[in-house]
Amino acid sequence: MKKKIFIARAIFPEVLDRLAEYFEVEANQADRTYTADELAARISGVDGALVTGSERIGADLLAASTRLKAVCNMAVGYNNIDVDAATRAGVMVTNTPDVLNETTADFGWALMMACARRVTESEHWLRAGNWTKWRYDTLLGADVHGATLGIVGMGRIGQAIARRSLGFDMQVLYHNRSRLAPELEVRANNARWVGKEELLHSADHVILVLPYSPQTHHTIGAAELALMKPSATLTNIARGGIVDDVALIAALRERRIAAAALDVFENEPALHPDFLGLSNVVLTPHIASASEPTRRAMADCAAHNLIAALTGALPPNLLNPACAQKDAK
Repeated sequence: MKKKIFIARAIFPEVLDRLAEYFEVEANQADRTYTADELAARISGVDGALVTGSERIGADLLAASTRLKAVCNMAVGYNNIDVDAATRAGVMVTNTPDVLNETTADFGWALMMACARRVTESEHWLRAGNWTKWRYDTLLGADVHGATLGIVGMGRIGQAIARRSLGFDMQVLYHNRSRLAPELEVRANNARWVGKEELLHSADHVILVLPYSPQTHHTIGAAELALMKPSATLTNIARGGIVDDVALIAALRERRIAAAALDVFENEPALHPDFLGLSNVVLTPHIASASEPTRRAMADCAAHNLIAALTGALPPNLLNPACAQKDAK
């Protein structure tokens, strides 16, 4: 008898077909948003689940799902899953790293450019019928070429962003929990490790690419924003909660920094409504990895992890190796 899996969100039909070769599949192609109780009820009766960053897989759910052997996240981040609780429950957890590095770096760069050059603001201004003549000071923005780029979080995506700066003749500063190996710093446009305060004080454009955890909650708050140049921009393609949104709104409203570009928010998708009234912020709905080839690669990666986990193989992206099993139960 086939093992049973649950797919929490709509997914490419080809991926469903692939999984159906191995498992009995309960899919959510209507893309309904389940309540916590509804999600728990569906996961409690399956051997494996394919989820996204939108589904919270907490300790209570895991403890109640005695049949569950694997939760495979279709995302590189996994702060939606209590990995420690999963390990205690004997549930393998996987993510989808690497396949989205370059696409996410592209989008981070696009947001930073749009923010620096006031692209969103300019389009709104034009659409409102305000463009009646050329003026020397219309919508003046900041240069990216020759500027100092500050990257907070220098994993694979941060390094990909840094490599893109080479063509813009930028100086790259980065802050990370640990310093990169010298050869990686060279590849990342001769990036230089500095303390967080120095980075915020020196950078013209700051990009956040660090994972969310209780330790990184509000890494950027009022005190950090006060260190930045009034002409600086802030781009967040990491996770909501890394930035204190209320403090950022105040800094943008009071022009204590020039502008921000945000793909992620606290309590998303219910972003703080005051962002909508600001002209100096670029807002996108958590789409940094949203190219079709990359989203297909993410879905394929998550499916491959789930197939491996439930057929006795080692999932290639296992986050809790203590739960690895050679023989699926």
